[in-house]
Amino acid sequence: MQQITVTLPAPVAPGATIKVAFDYSLALQNNSGLAAISGDGAQFLPLSLWYPSPNSPVSVRGADTAPVRLTVNAAGGETVVSSGQASGATFDQKLSAQPFFVAGRWDAFEGANDARGVTAMLPRGATPDERKRAEALTAYAAAARAYFSSTLGGAQDAPLRLVAVNRAAGFDMGGTILVEPAVFRRAKLDGATALLIAEAIARLWIGGASPVRGAGAGVVREGLTRMLAVEFIEKHLGAESAESERLRERVAFAAVARRDAPLSQITPGEPNYLTLAAGKGAMVWRLAGRTLGREAFMNVVRAQLQGARAGELTLASLRAALAGAGGERLKSILDAELDQPTLTDLLVGLAQQREGGWSSALRNTAPFDVTVAVAARTDRGERLTTEVTLKASDFGEAIFKTASRVVGVEIDPDKLYPQTDYDNDEAPRRAALASSLDEATRSLTSQDYARAETLARELLARQPLMQDARVLLARALLEQNKLPDAEREFRAAADSPLPLAQTLAWSAIGLGEIALRKGQASVFSKGIVGNQPEVWQTKVLRTEAVGGDRVAADVQITARTLGRDQSGTAVLVFTRASGRLLLAEIPIFEVR
Repeated sequence: MQQITVTLPAPVAPGATIKVAFDYSLALQNNSGLAAISGDGAQFLPLSLWYPSPNSPVSVRGADTAPVRLTVNAAGGETVVSSGQASGATFDQKLSAQPFFVAGRWDAFEGANDARGVTAMLPRGATPDERKRAEALTAYAAAARAYFSSTLGGAQDAPLRLVAVNRAAGFDMGGTILVEPAVFRRAKLDGATALLIAEAIARLWIGGASPVRGAGAGVVREGLTRMLAVEFIEKHLGAESAESERLRERVAFAAVARRDAPLSQITPGEPNYLTLAAGKGAMVWRLAGRTLGREAFMNVVRAQLQGARAGELTLASLRAALAGAGGERLKSILDAELDQPTLTDLLVGLAQQREGGWSSALRNTAPFDVTVAVAARTDRGERLTTEVTLKASDFGEAIFKTASRVVGVEIDPDKLYPQTDYDNDEAPRRAALASSLDEATRSLTSQDYARAETLARELLARQPLMQDARVLLARALLEQNKLPDAEREFRAAADSPLPLAQTLAWSAIGLGEIALRKGQASVFSKGIVGNQPEVWQTKVLRTEAVGGDRVAADVQITARTLGRDQSGTAVLVFTRASGRLLLAEIPIFEVR
């Protein structure tokens, strides 16, 4: 960071406008996702600190945002992309945002009908299949825009752009969303991309049209948008897709729940900022919505956003409005969840038979009263649910009137409450999901495939939507040469309503390996050279243009490392720059 001090020649009246010009240069030591200049183009994102900013982006009040006009002079033949309305190389962003830009070469795909105003910037030389995927992605973005327009009120006319980049995929600002090129090559929409697009569009309202500032701003800007984005996924893609995302959210939060910081005080400098601000924040707003009632909750949110159009939205103003609508009960929840580290732990005991039914002891460690569902499972496969109110830091019990034997009990089955420990929510108690998955993974890597299969099946019995467990089960079956079972599980993973990218990848690898064992030849990446070779010979077998200035080459490699001969195939991707071919990536490398 450079520090610049400006001394004004005269005082500036409140509300007046002053223009200040800086002439400076930046030394770019290495290319990264934040700042890069290469043969593929250039990009400068806000966290590279390339533009003047009054405050640090990790300050309590959050990063500075404002309407932006940006003009970029790019290298010849390159297209510049930023956010806002474009006129040549100038972008006018009327919403509150930060300056950024990427420059490169793309094929533009313009959405039609309901997707008008949504553009997909595909890698140069996009195939028909990539354009078809771009059409699906622009339609998804348009659906999200329509949903938030009806949910949050009013339309935002900011152009939406999905831009393929080789670095910094996952960044969004003012309606422009950076995605990895593989997004346009996958067979279907993946979970991370679906969430990224939905959150980015929600931020046109929350943080864009209504600036979000002040202490704890991330809980609103990241957490509220996450909650609403998952609600959109639930409406657009189904309940199972939304529950899969909430499960991943909860598992990530559980790993840091015992060492978190108060949400009203965290800044982007916190190591677990996104896990807390977005993950736990979304849980808190979901809990507030369930406590107040969704329509009443959204009425408060809409009123706060409308009021902030001429000013700013703060965590303090939003929580005060919610407490005013929800009374002391909701206020006590928000005070505890926002101003203190996580203190809540909901515990349940083994069911005990009593006259007329069964009872299970409960405990609430939260500093506020909770009204929570408790579910029982009987030996006949029945599921019974009752609702119990537990006083702050107190005990209680759940009563189930049934003649059947209760074999298991779970408190808060919908997992509304952020907790320090989710593993004691069930009785009999079972191993933690994360530790069970770790143990199954260790069994697989140590070649104890039968145990890996057993553990993966146990995980799926508890959490059928846990994609990591299904992929692990399929891999364990494959290694035991149980090909029909493995194929069934790989296909089930790939057919998930909203699979993760790694789920799709492992499914493709697994199905390919099964095909290979059936005599259908293919190439797979299984090794890498990690030492300086004594001999290295590369023979080009075939080349193919893969779009724009990129060329892929199938090569045969012969090498000798540490006295051992190795050979195999690889795919090298080159990019043209300044009349030369530069190695850009190695997607496949099988030398062993």
